[in-house]
Amino acid sequence: MISENLKDVHNRIDAAELRANRNAGSAKLIAVTKTKPVSDLMEAYQAGERDFGENKVQEMLEKQEQLPKDIRWHLIGHLQTNKVKYVVGNVFLIHSVDSLRLAEEISKVAVKKNVTADILIEVNAANEESKFGTALEETLSLVENIAKLPNISIKGLMTIAPFTEDAESNRKYFRALKELSVDITRKNVDNVSMDILSMGMTGDYEVAVEEGASYVRVGTGIFGMRRLSISE
Repeated sequence: MISENLKDVHNRIDAAELRANRNAGSAKLIAVTKTKPVSDLMEAYQAGERDFGENKVQEMLEKQEQLPKDIRWHLIGHLQTNKVKYVVGNVFLIHSVDSLRLAEEISKVAVKKNVTADILIEVNAANEESKFGTALEETLSLVENIAKLPNISIKGLMTIAPFTEDAESNRKYFRALKELSVDITRKNVDNVSMDILSMGMTGDYEVAVEEGASYVRVGTGIFGMRRLSISE
């Protein structure tokens, strides 16, 4: 079932790339594995998946110990400053940096561990009170401040669009994030690239790909129904 679902998701991503005249393979899948047993992750791994996304630090660490070391782990959930020391150096990419204070802690730990932490800035594109993330109009200032910190590298932006049954209604938020990334790129800020846009979930990832997503985060569409997380 999982391998069949993965094949379907990849086919849908490929079709969305084609509709948007994007290069094949330019949008990558992150399999969101929150609450899923290691056996499910291994099935996805054996089907060829290497990018896994987790919301909870402790759950990610426990799974890392039991799974192959070539998995690229993405921390996609809200990150508390007291958990940063467990994340820096243990993940491929932190998607959810939404404040200077959090970035400062990441930088501090990265310096101590002598590593560079790759991060995305989380943007609350729909301005939802229930969501984390910086406002669209405040993102450039946050990027400029974080870019000054040592041992931290901004790779792009992330957003969590509203949960909706109408995927088309989220197109404007994905488009806004893409436009913001272009605007930031034009500023030529040192230590900043806007190569990555992490956007799109189980219900709207095809629209996100059409609007320029580099990574889409899909859990339910791969592993089956459960209570939806706002990060997936």
